This record gives sequence, C-alpha cells and structure tokens, in this order.
Amino acid sequence: MKTLLIVDDEKPTRDALRMALEDSFDCYLAADLKQATQVLKSEDVDLLLTDLRLGGDSGMEVLDAALALPNPPVALMMTAYGSVDTAVEAMRRGAWHFVTKPLNLDEVELLLKRAVRSRSLEKENVKLVAENETLKESKAKASYGLARLIGSSPQMAKVASKIEQIAPTRATVLIEGESGTGKEVVAHTLHDLSGRPGEKFVAVNCAALSSQLLESELFGHEKGSFTGASQRRVGRFEQAHGGTLFLDEIGEIDSQTQVKLLRALSERTIERVGSNVPVKIDVRVIAATNRKLAEMVKEGTFREDLYFRLNVLGIEMPPLRQRKEDIVLLANSFLVEFAKENQRPEKPLTEEAIGLLLDYKWPGNVRELRTAIEHAVVMSNQDTLDIQHLPDFIAGGGHRFESQSEKNTLAPEKEFNLHALEQRAIQRALRETDENRTKAAELLGISRRTLQRKLRDIPPID
Repeated sequence: MKTLLIVDDEKPTRDALRMALEDSFDCYLAADLKQATQVLKSEDVDLLLTDLRLGGDSGMEVLDAALALPNPPVALMMTAYGSVDTAVEAMRRGAWHFVTKPLNLDEVELLLKRAVRSRSLEKENVKLVAENETLKESKAKASYGLARLIGSSPQMAKVASKIEQIAPTRATVLIEGESGTGKEVVAHTLHDLSGRPGEKFVAVNCAALSSQLLESELFGHEKGSFTGASQRRVGRFEQAHGGTLFLDEIGEIDSQTQVKLLRALSERTIERVGSNVPVKIDVRVIAATNRKLAEMVKEGTFREDLYFRLNVLGIEMPPLRQRKEDIVLLANSFLVEFAKENQRPEKPLTEEAIGLLLDYKWPGNVRELRTAIEHAVVMSNQDTLDIQHLPDFIAGGGHRFESQSEKNTLAPEKEFNLHALEQRAIQRALRETDENRTKAAELLGISRRTLQRKLRDIPPID
C-alpha cells in the first residue's frame, strides 16, 4: 500500500481526507511545515497532498522540502484560493497536479491513483533504459562475481560451478561452513550473478542482536509497538525488496523469530512488530551458518520446517586446511590489496614464509590468512615478506597437537618441550604410514618438503 502524507492546518479537513483515503493509502497527517518535515524525514512517503496556506506556513515550503529528498514523493497542491498563477508556480516547483477547494473526495482519490500510475510508468521507462546498459555489462558483472572466489582447488571449482548453476534462480540458499571460510563472499557472488545485481544487497548478522531487536530489525515495527518505538521503522525485508537479503549466522535466531521467518519464506509476506497487516515482499533470501543446522534440528533447537525452507539449495564451504593449494593464491591477492591500502610497495613472500603458511592449520580460515598477510605487509621493512613479518602465533601453530595419552608417554622433562613433541609426532606418523614420507606429511598436515627438512634438522629420539 502506498504511503500518503496529508498536510492541512484544519483538523476537520485532515480527518475527512484520512477517512476517505485510508482504504487505498497508508495515511500520515501533519498540520504545519514542522510536522510535515518530521514525517518526510522519518518515513518513506510516496504521495504528498498539501494545502497552499498552512496558517503561518506555506504549502510551497512543504513542496520544496519534499522534492529535495533523494526519493521525492509525487506532490499534489490544494487550495481554496486557486488561480492560474498559483497553479503554474506549484507545477514549476515540481507539483504533479493542482486541485481547488471545496474538494471532491472521489476526484482527489482518482487523481492520487493516477499519480501513482504515472510515477510507475516513469520508473518503468528509466528501468528499461538501464536494462539496456545492464545487458552490455552482464558478462563483465558475471566475471566480477566469480572473481571474488579466489582458488584453483577442486573444492572451490565445485563451489564456483554450483554458484553459476543456482545464482540466476530465485530459490533460497543455505551456505554452511566454518567461520572465516568466505560465506558472505559467496552470498555477494550469488547476488552479482543473479537476475537482480542492480538491486539492494542487505546483510544482517543474526548473532549480533537480541531476539527482540532482531525481530524488529528483520520485520520492522510500528510506532508504540514497544518501549522506545517512537516511530514506524521499515525492516530489512522491506529494505531488500526486489533484491537479496543475506541472513548471516542464521543458527542463532530464537524460536519466535524462526516462526516469523518461516512465514516470510512460505508466504512471501511479513508483518511489522505491532501490526497484523501483511506486507508483500519480493526478496531472494541467502542464509549462512557455521553451525550444523541438521544436528540442531535433531536436538530440537532449530525448526525442521524452517531448515527445509532455508536449505532449498545448499553450498558447503570447505575449510582452508582442506584446500592448501589455494593458500598462495589468496595470500598474493591479499598482499596486493593491503599494499595498495597502506601505500606500501608490493613485496613477494619468501619461500620460507610460503612454507610456513602452507604448514599452518588456519583454524580461522581465509579470514585469519587475510589478517596474517595484512600484518606482514605493515611490519615488513625489507624487500620481501619473510617469516619474521608474519604473526607470532603462525610460527607456533603449524603442526598437529599431541593427544593427552601421547603427551603422557614423554619423559616429564620433555613434556612441554616443543622439539620433543614434534619428534614424537613425526615418528608416530612415519610408523603409521610404514615410513611413507608423502603419507606421513599428509597426516601431519605439512608438505613433504617440510617433512624432509625436519628429518634432516631434527635427530631421531629413542
């Protein structure tokens, strides 16, 4: 339903117009310039119907304030003091039409509906012109979308192939994977390659808000619906209308919000908090989580019907430790980015630094690698990025930890000795693989070259 702001200094006129038009429009009332300006700033007004004389104010001032907005409403001027000069001045300032009092309410409603249709035709014309340009750029946009996904590993090739297949559809997508694996990057890529790349991409971190705030953030609220709700607020679903809504950390939402989200996905309508009036939405929903929703369904902490609604199409993001061939590609990409951002020269990674990056487990995945490269770019005062420029935690975290039982087999004086722990891990890996160094390196999570170096540098222990 379109929103209409009625501005008249006479209360009976305001009330009569509201009663006559509220079945067709969502009406707001104002008595003067100050009240009208407040509504224009706080609400998305589609239509303005203002009197020319407002006590000490002028309707022309209201008209100017409305048309100065980024998304101005269609404006109609009304007055009991109609003249050709006044009408011309109102039209010159941008009014769509001019009506005189006493008003014919049926005529006013008809004019307002015609104004809505006229604005729709204008927007459609602009859209058709823009679409012609979009067609020319579609291939470039598609390349840009997939260019976000850096990696040559089989795992990422599979992800890219799936994205290309499902992006043009309207189906809901669930992206699962550990924190830092690039789930939001995939969501942006899906949006870039969709049929609505020029529309809004709206993201919400569901874990960052309390249950009440999240419900209001997603669906909006009416004035007075709860303490502190001083005015109506449009939620993220309505903000994303025509585009994509990305719900990050979807596994964190409470049961009440799950019910409302299920209805939004099922019926493609939402209701603002404090209202029972359904609002139609056209939104492509992409959700992401680092939790196992299927397990949460079994535990009874996540609704099964909502899970199936979200998981129409699923994408599993692999952790970085499972696609080590992508580490150098990602590192070099981040290196270029942060050198430019920090106005530093681009410096190559040394072979030793690359070996350390390949050995590390990356529990924080791509996000952690990104942080490590930024640290190296900023800290390097040499011609290369070497081991000492990387964060300290990487040098100490590149190898598999021993279990408690394995630690207990060490002599007390060697229990906390890193070299002894490392020797024990290497020996056990070689035993379990029948001295196959390639398989032992895979078991240890390091490269074969690194294993060979360690076998040269570290003498065996009894």
